[in-house]
Amino acid sequence: MDWYPSPEEKLLTRVNAAFATGMAPRVAGLRSFRDTERHDIEAELTGWPPGPGFAPREKADRAGVRALDIALLGIPRLLNMVANVAAPSGAPFGEPRGLGKPHEPENEVEDFPVVWAAQGTTARTLPWQLDPSRRPKSYRTELVLTDQRLLVLGVDTSAGSGPADELWQVPRDSIADIEQMKFPQNGTDVKIRFTDGSWTRWKVGSPTKLVGVFSGERRPVTEDELTSQQRERIAALVAKPPLRVSRSVGTVLPVTEPPTLERLSDGTAVVELRVPLSNGTEETLTHYLSPSGTDVLPTDGPR
Repeated sequence: MDWYPSPEEKLLTRVNAAFATGMAPRVAGLRSFRDTERHDIEAELTGWPPGPGFAPREKADRAGVRALDIALLGIPRLLNMVANVAAPSGAPFGEPRGLGKPHEPENEVEDFPVVWAAQGTTARTLPWQLDPSRRPKSYRTELVLTDQRLLVLGVDTSAGSGPADELWQVPRDSIADIEQMKFPQNGTDVKIRFTDGSWTRWKVGSPTKLVGVFSGERRPVTEDELTSQQRERIAALVAKPPLRVSRSVGTVLPVTEPPTLERLSDGTAVVELRVPLSNGTEETLTHYLSPSGTDVLPTDGPR
């Protein structure tokens, strides 16, 4: 790993993260930055380079959100609603079909703030690299949650496997809540609320894991903390991962890294197994094991 927590703190989770992106027709591919009066504060964010700005589409322009635009914007859930991109007459809030019902139409359909912050609050200090429209395409940002801090790391993928940069951090006790958003349905957006009333909306990898770890309903464990049946099942998974790949991506190699282990509040073990392939990549297998060691469906879905 290219970043490690300080010796006195414990790493809880690390996931890819960036500012979320609007998906409703009026705001598809867009982001805004607001104060609590809904004024645009983009120009007030210290050290930020210029961005594309926020110009929501008028009704006549919403049909211009075409499949190619959607694919380039990275909004796969919209692909199945191209024919319905303009909401039917009389639909509440002009909400799109296929994405589910907006829970915050003012922030998901008519506007799409990813920073909501009064003067001097935490969300105004976020790094500009979280914005995919400002950073280089070869750059990514990651969220790290430890038992003491929330951090944003920056990784320049064009530089190979160099060290990650710490771009931003706040104490854990400055976070009021992390919530998985229900719109779009089955989406990956989370809202991080700070204790000073500001908030930010991010797209993250493994949102249910992040929320569960933060809430304490899901925590890292060692094998010694699991049942004997769970340990036996994990040993079998490591010895013979249930993974088949096509010849075009090579062959499955022996697992050399220990799996990542977590436990849910009901005793279910979550096993993430990184399986190397002969082409130099790896696949991650996730299994949920009951205390008796049998495979079960995940129970920590969106709240």
